[in-house]
Amino acid sequence: MQDILINWAPQETRVAIVENGVVQELHIERALERGLLSNIYAGRVARVLPGMQSAFIDIGLERAAFLHVADLHRDEPAGRDNTAVPPIEKQVFEGQTLVVQVIKDPIGSKGARLSSQISIAGRLLVFLPQDDRIGISQKIGSHELREQLRARMQALVGQSESGHSGGFILRTNAEEATDAELAEDIAYLRKTWNAIRERAFKAASGTLLHLDLSLVQRVLRDLTHEQTQAVRIDSRLQYEVLRDFGAQYTPTSVAKLEHYAGERPIFDLFGIDQEIERALARRVELKSGGYLVIDQTEALTTIDVNTGGYVGARNFDDTIFKTNLEAALAIARQLRLRNLGGIIILDFIDMVRAEHQEAVLAELRKQLARDRTKTTISGFTQLGLVEMTRKRTRESLAHLLCEPCPTCEGKGQVKTPRSVCYDILREILREARQFNPKEFRVIASAAVVEMLLDEESQHLAGLSDFIGKPVSLRTEPSLSPEQYDIVLL
Repeated sequence: MQDILINWAPQETRVAIVENGVVQELHIERALERGLLSNIYAGRVARVLPGMQSAFIDIGLERAAFLHVADLHRDEPAGRDNTAVPPIEKQVFEGQTLVVQVIKDPIGSKGARLSSQISIAGRLLVFLPQDDRIGISQKIGSHELREQLRARMQALVGQSESGHSGGFILRTNAEEATDAELAEDIAYLRKTWNAIRERAFKAASGTLLHLDLSLVQRVLRDLTHEQTQAVRIDSRLQYEVLRDFGAQYTPTSVAKLEHYAGERPIFDLFGIDQEIERALARRVELKSGGYLVIDQTEALTTIDVNTGGYVGARNFDDTIFKTNLEAALAIARQLRLRNLGGIIILDFIDMVRAEHQEAVLAELRKQLARDRTKTTISGFTQLGLVEMTRKRTRESLAHLLCEPCPTCEGKGQVKTPRSVCYDILREILREARQFNPKEFRVIASAAVVEMLLDEESQHLAGLSDFIGKPVSLRTEPSLSPEQYDIVLL
């Protein structure tokens, strides 16, 4: 069973999804850093890149957004052969205005990714205004049930006002919906699209045409389902706003909505703040005594499994197998909790028996089946690694809450004081060959100055004698371990 806790403040909204008493997902939205996903803009083509079959689109952000030819809408569907798709330079031109939707938030140094294939999500349906097909979520029941729902939808779409086109995809929560509820969602989505089109005709490039729902509203629309026991929010004002929104768009969720008025902060109920701190750590402890080491890079994420203090009770193979099984469950949870995406490499402890490898993969797939974000997994490689991908649409939790360390500049390590001392000695020698000052003064951190006065004093004195100039030292507390300055007096 699932509980959803919402901690609301004017500057930040935090949502925790708790399943069976354990935090599984965290969602954070800040008022000044709200994501762009699903927003629709009037964009201007700033540059077309035939070599990349892409275009940069100005939608009014600091960085131009990216549109690939595969994400361009075409009136005629392309054939199975990719050569049937015209090159991007024949479809768009610089200065052209396009209605585009953000399908991936800006991440790191990359701008937002766009599509001109618009989709608008409702409570039960997703509207495809440029399409005419009826799609059904694969998570809905059997093939026969999906076909029955498709026939119902085709009848409802045919009964709606003439002159309207567009396709629909039934979401998972539409399985038990009545015809009246589906018809209401159809009308709401078409009304929304008509308003977007009207604004697009008048708007200048870079104008926001449609803003997606706030995080608290998306909780009711996207995250609440039949397994949800309660949605608790700690703000009376937002509770009332959410109740009104739910009554109009998600009536089945309103009964689960609760205002939390307890004295303890709502996130203290399940230790959410401590869980956030643990989700930012590099090392994750397992109950057995083993642990995971998670490292994020720009290209991929690596997760290393170690036995740690777990020695098992029977034999070494069983110890490794049990650790890997526990790690598979923990990895699936950490991917959701930290919102890790892109290429992910899993380094399980080497297993000799093939049946153990298959069991670990089966457990990993079982746990990932609960993930709403699309994942793909390959088997074990010859090196004993598991390669997988998880769709990335927004920043990970670490990138959202943290920034690279200004001291190590994101490397995760700094030079030793001795290394910095030798850098300084080489720099003084270099300067002495070009200039003729009366004295060299070294300004550095306390650790570096202390080493130059103690363990490296003989080398410093030898250099001073060699260049024939005195070298003085001064400590500067504001300098990082790697920073120093050499002043010529």
